[in-house]
Amino acid sequence: MSSLIIVESPTKAKTIQKYFKKGYKVISSVGHIIDLPKSKLGIDIDKNFAPHYITIKGKGKVIKNIKDQSRIADEVFIATDPDREGEAIAYFIKTVLENDNVKRALFYEITKEACTEALKNAGKIDYNKVEAQKARRVLDRLVGYLISPYLWKLIKSGLSAGRVQTVALRLICEREDKIRNFKEEEYWTLKAYFEKDKSEFACDLAKIDNKKPEIKSKEEADFIKEEILHSTFVVSKYQKSKRAQQPPPPYITSSLQIEASRKLNFSAKRTMVIAQQLFEGIELGKSGATGLITYMRTDSTRVSEKAKAKAKSFIENSFGKEYVQKGEIKRKGKKFAQEAHEAIRPTNVDLTPDRIKGFLTKDQLKLYNLIFNRFIASQMAPAIYDETKIELDDDKYTLKGKTAVMIFDGFTKIYPVDFKEEGQIPTLKKGDSINPKSVETAQHFTQPPARYTEGTLVKELEAKGIGRPSTYASIISRLLDRKYVVEKGKKLFPTELGELVKKILIKLFPDIFHVKFTSEMEMELDEIEKGKKKYIELMNEFYGKLSERIKNVDENRGAIKSDIEEKTDKKCPKCGAPLVIKWGRYGKFLACSNYPKCKYTEPLEKKEPKEKKPVGRDCPKCGAPLVYVHGKYGDFIACSNYPKCKYTESISTGIKCPEKDCDGEIVQKRSKRGRIFYGCSNYPKCKFSTWYKPIAKKCPKCGNYYMEEHKNKDGSLTLVCPKCGYSENE
Repeated sequence: MSSLIIVESPTKAKTIQKYFKKGYKVISSVGHIIDLPKSKLGIDIDKNFAPHYITIKGKGKVIKNIKDQSRIADEVFIATDPDREGEAIAYFIKTVLENDNVKRALFYEITKEACTEALKNAGKIDYNKVEAQKARRVLDRLVGYLISPYLWKLIKSGLSAGRVQTVALRLICEREDKIRNFKEEEYWTLKAYFEKDKSEFACDLAKIDNKKPEIKSKEEADFIKEEILHSTFVVSKYQKSKRAQQPPPPYITSSLQIEASRKLNFSAKRTMVIAQQLFEGIELGKSGATGLITYMRTDSTRVSEKAKAKAKSFIENSFGKEYVQKGEIKRKGKKFAQEAHEAIRPTNVDLTPDRIKGFLTKDQLKLYNLIFNRFIASQMAPAIYDETKIELDDDKYTLKGKTAVMIFDGFTKIYPVDFKEEGQIPTLKKGDSINPKSVETAQHFTQPPARYTEGTLVKELEAKGIGRPSTYASIISRLLDRKYVVEKGKKLFPTELGELVKKILIKLFPDIFHVKFTSEMEMELDEIEKGKKKYIELMNEFYGKLSERIKNVDENRGAIKSDIEEKTDKKCPKCGAPLVIKWGRYGKFLACSNYPKCKYTEPLEKKEPKEKKPVGRDCPKCGAPLVYVHGKYGDFIACSNYPKCKYTESISTGIKCPEKDCDGEIVQKRSKRGRIFYGCSNYPKCKFSTWYKPIAKKCPKCGNYYMEEHKNKDGSLTLVCPKCGYSENE
């Protein structure tokens, strides 16, 4: 009997084929094979919002191969990713198969044991999931194709509105508004120091006349300080207890993105790309390709009993029996977590980061280490602290103190947490009197809210129910790619263009891009997946609101456009009408408000010519200094005496040409289409060229004198040796 397994990733296909050699053929669809057309809306609104799907360009050969292979197979397993997107791909694959014996297999981890079990329990395609994915796709298409044209008319062509993307942009812009409008306020805090039995401890001022203190000046703080110094306090509460800090749960998609941003400085996109690699399979020498983590798109913290048992055995062997978690930690789950999924965890705890680090890139090792340690920690015993709390009162002031001493490190042995040990408060009894030894005052100023990082934005999107964990990375990437947002020092700043897009879209479509409405749409999609709501119901509700708003915008277009345009005090030199600031293909410019009758325009600000940086050498032709010049096709070196002297030369990388018997150097060049490449300075005598930037770093494997810089899809860089193929992350 022959079986065909269809997955969507070539890497995953390669890994699975290793597990099933005899009687099984594993092929890949290379992602989606069918989708909505790019050139038009592709949705028949009048016919129950029926999508018009077409074969994706270039997928003809893939579909033919799927058909051919299915025709000769006895049974077909479609094993695309176990989520909505994967279910939709599975459905479309099924529509082109020429075989009736088709089953849906769900691979939550790419290991032989898990894949074998998945094939045994293969079932049917979940059409509720397919409907939920269709609904999301159609909602996004309606917003993108019906609303984006308003941005083209009001700002410039090429801009886009996104159903969830715009709400994320709104959050970033509104945070920026709060920062701009923030007014700092001065406030003061007081800390009193006491001593008993040669032991000193500190207490903070917590209340004045049973109210939270609001101290606005140094004078007020100094007055309170003197009163506290000359007062006798009575112990109103003294409590000693043991406190257990439970370990965190294993990662879900959002928490992994948040932690990878905070601890590794990874973007959400970079995190997901690397996690995908770890999931689909890494070559582990003689063992071959092996999936190292479970499926990385999940919002469930569930862990299988088998995985728990293996983790606890690992903990006992590595740290001791006392470090194993006893019982079960009750955690608050999400309203609609994908309980069929597990949390993100290593597939085999015996494959420790140290054991396999030689097979992983630098980034893969960092992320795997994070996932491994978090999972092991989640199955460990809690950290235990001796905690002491004290409360002191006089007739007016209440002071509070708290200290903790760790007496058992528990899960923190592998997953450290922020903890500062401050000593112990000496033993006191309720009713004891004590006088302060000294009092410190400290001045503070209120701080504006912090700008979002990728990690904190993901946290906010999750908290507000906007988007889903699997979409966060693409949401942030789109904002950055479209230049609506820029990242500086990990902080996300809205650009002027981004703020204008947000302003226009919120003004024109306030309810469509409302945070609460967008969150409700996500819950409606979940209802479709659960089979509790129909696709057509959601579409009618959403489109009714959207079409009503579009009609209102069209009827008031003139007034809206006038209201959005930024007016200036300048007058048009041709007709005398006021000049307004507009956006075009190359940014902002001034234009006559009397357009189209008057078509006068002028640059918003004149650019001063940049001073050319000297090279430090003289022109070999005329002796004038050479300078670096930025031209139409990139940077080059030229004579400062231009146009009298037209001498130019390429910028050298300082790396010798690798061609045998060539004494040239590798220099930066540009193709006719403007793309940068690197070639020999002796061209046309030597025709060496490469698209990759050469870096003067010795290959640690073969000793080659230079490596090449390769840019990955997520924007990260990898150094590759052109001689032996060795690679490492930069």
